[in-house]
Amino acid sequence: MKWNQNPNGADPNTTNPNLILSTVLTEAGRAYTDLGFQDIAGVMQHTQKDGWTPSHNEYDWGGSNTWTPYYDILRNNQLVYNRAVAGNMELQQGVCLVMKSMVFGLITDLWGDAPYTNALKGDLADVVYTLPAYDAQEVIYKGILADLEKANTLLSKAKAAYLNPIDGVDVYFQGDPIRWRKMANSLALRYYMRLSEKLPQIAREGIEKIAADPVNYPVISKTDASEDATMDFAGNSGTDSWPSNTVYDKDGSNYRRLKMCNTLVRILQSRQDPRLGVWAKKVDCFLLVDDNLPSGTGNVFATRDTVVAGESRKVRYVSPDVLAAKKLTLNDINQDVNFVGLPVALNGPAVYNLSPDAAQGSTNPHVSWLSDIYKQPKGTLLKSRFISAAEVHFILAEAAAVKGWAAGVAADHYKAGIQASLAAWGVASSYATYITQPQVAFNNTQQQIIEQKWIASWTAATEAWFDYKRTGLPALSAGPAAKAPVMPVRLYYMLDERNLNQANVNAANEKLETTIYSAYGANDVKNSPWSKPWIIQGTGKPW
Repeated sequence: MKWNQNPNGADPNTTNPNLILSTVLTEAGRAYTDLGFQDIAGVMQHTQKDGWTPSHNEYDWGGSNTWTPYYDILRNNQLVYNRAVAGNMELQQGVCLVMKSMVFGLITDLWGDAPYTNALKGDLADVVYTLPAYDAQEVIYKGILADLEKANTLLSKAKAAYLNPIDGVDVYFQGDPIRWRKMANSLALRYYMRLSEKLPQIAREGIEKIAADPVNYPVISKTDASEDATMDFAGNSGTDSWPSNTVYDKDGSNYRRLKMCNTLVRILQSRQDPRLGVWAKKVDCFLLVDDNLPSGTGNVFATRDTVVAGESRKVRYVSPDVLAAKKLTLNDINQDVNFVGLPVALNGPAVYNLSPDAAQGSTNPHVSWLSDIYKQPKGTLLKSRFISAAEVHFILAEAAAVKGWAAGVAADHYKAGIQASLAAWGVASSYATYITQPQVAFNNTQQQIIEQKWIASWTAATEAWFDYKRTGLPALSAGPAAKAPVMPVRLYYMLDERNLNQANVNAANEKLETTIYSAYGANDVKNSPWSKPWIIQGTGKPW
């Protein structure tokens, strides 16, 4: 037996790549949802927490964000790719290039410069691989686009032409190469748009190439959302279920602490958006003022509860003196009789809106909890959502309307994006009414396109964050308890990497642009969530 070889492990030189591919796909799905449904949903003000708030509401990440799970996925993916090359398995090669592109794209979007060229080669036992240098973001993005171009070619055959099918392990597309090909080209649109401020000529040529040639560059486009790149959750255990489920998380803590954010709630309310009722529950008890009630103090006040006719919900009447004492107005306690969101990074969210639960806030009946579907381990709407028809159409709408590029008719793409998102959430029948509202009808602005794209990114808020960094849209404000007065633009290089690969981390830090907000970070001002990576340096965005 060779030294340093696990006798119980699979031999990388003989392993069937399909056996590893399923792990790559499922782990990527879990990681993507954990990020977009949890802390980044807090950054992008889809949700807020009223217990254990710092990382979600306040961007208090402490400098220990880790990319280890992403590189674990990439190492397994590289093993599959190497075995696929050795076995001339073009379908597996194409799939691996798509996954490599998506995960490396996520890493550079989250952190900035990162190990890329010399990454995934630690078995070569050379210091340049065990302590790899960080590639510039420009190099990583260009490498991603080159890999996606190669994947488009590898995945261009009919399914029957591939001799090594992956139907049984492909939890995204059941081995359909055209679906993978569409995902590859859709991701290319995403990264070309990412480069639109820094490398506009490359971005324009890439987007116009894809938009002009749907035969050779098919993309995800169906407005019934049937082509969306998603992964269902198996729901068999705590490790393969929706992250906030209360079946395997017996005390329901992950679900109970999440509430709707009023930033999203108010925008959805102003547009009578049917998705709000899918994502959120009505408040159990809404508040009204009764001038005849005696005054109260603190969280102890006289109330009069009545049941809403035909519903299980209640109305709680409170004295106006209570509002005065707490410096609240009627508007503060009564955003809406149905849906009320938590304000951003609030001091004391546990007692928001006169909640009777000062200890944690998790039982607050006066704010909107997430829909009961998010208690389940799996469901038709509980998907890891990587890239969708909605996103593709909004990218093309922005390219045409804002950039002036040949990407189709902007209004048509904008409308198709909304239609696709409504379909994805089971409210397609509302489209005809929704699109006619003055605030929704197309007005040819980037603000409107990005706002709708942000709404459509529910449970996948990472992409909305990357759009925000590029555009400053939607216009978001940090709350009073936030770590800094503006929104963050990156994650910290983590502590273990700073200790083990210090020289290369320091070199990467030097290429970050410090800002007037960088000192709000927990570490060196260079390695701060408010220091700008290359992709937004010199753009004046997002602040």
